[in-house]
Amino acid sequence: MVDKKSTRQAYGEYLVTLGEKNKNLVVLDADLSGATKTNIFKKACPERHFNVGIAETNLMGMAAGLATVGKIPFASTFAIFGAGRAYEVIRNSICYPKLNVKIALTHSGISVGEDGGSHQSIEDIALMRVIPNMTVLCPADAIETEKMMDAAMEINGPVYIRLGRSDVPFLFDEDYEFKVGKASLLKTGRDVTIIATGLMVGVALEAAELLKDDGISARVLNMGSIKPIDIDAIEDAAIKTGAIVTAEEHSIIGGLGGAVAEVLCEVAPVPMERVGVKDIFGQSGKVGALMEKYELTPKDIVIAAKKAIKRK
Repeated sequence: MVDKKSTRQAYGEYLVTLGEKNKNLVVLDADLSGATKTNIFKKACPERHFNVGIAETNLMGMAAGLATVGKIPFASTFAIFGAGRAYEVIRNSICYPKLNVKIALTHSGISVGEDGGSHQSIEDIALMRVIPNMTVLCPADAIETEKMMDAAMEINGPVYIRLGRSDVPFLFDEDYEFKVGKASLLKTGRDVTIIATGLMVGVALEAAELLKDDGISARVLNMGSIKPIDIDAIEDAAIKTGAIVTAEEHSIIGGLGGAVAEVLCEVAPVPMERVGVKDIFGQSGKVGALMEKYELTPKDIVIAAKKAIKRK
């Protein structure tokens, strides 16, 4: 098995598996099926794949319509176009009537790389989680992508799955169990808890090893389910470690950091630091260089963890 795979690639491949199991599954794309990898499904099931053209609001409107007649649509495009340009249609045509539409958007976050700030969606989690009836999921690797797609099929209502462009390491095996509304504990620790989502989960695990070298014991939680969020896991981490760091490839405003802060202030206030994009647009560049520029590296999580511990 390869040691890395992008979550968009895993999504495209697993659509075929789900489509074979359920003939009501249909896939819609906005002229980007080669990039979103829904072209894999198109090759296997051409009669159930619809290219709506460069018309993202129409993409979501058609998905809503198909859901009203018993189909299970997966609507895909880049996150900046799907979550941004089509926002009002998602809100009023999909979430307001609570239709059974799955929105799987790729090319999220800074890791889009050379496409630059206009295409690097750093607001999509915030936009999607504020809408009533929407479930928001963000996989850390290819395996979790598949597990989240299975979970999405079990939900009778709107689901947003946030997918990335870049290859990411495999963190889980086929026995991994994902549950909506539950975090997964990847590493125990007593001094600080790192709560991460998406590609930052692997980065958080690297940071925990660096902290260990400094004599600091870090707990690592994978928060793949951002809405509903695991309140119990956050409260337990706050009580047992006394300091929290969040890590996301998204704005620190309204994303995972915002969601965790909302929980902490209500149930267990402790020192907290947010690692993420700090209210600034991205720019074009190599992924590694951008991760360093926007302070999304293991070193940056280490700095944040030490700062949170110092504030205890």
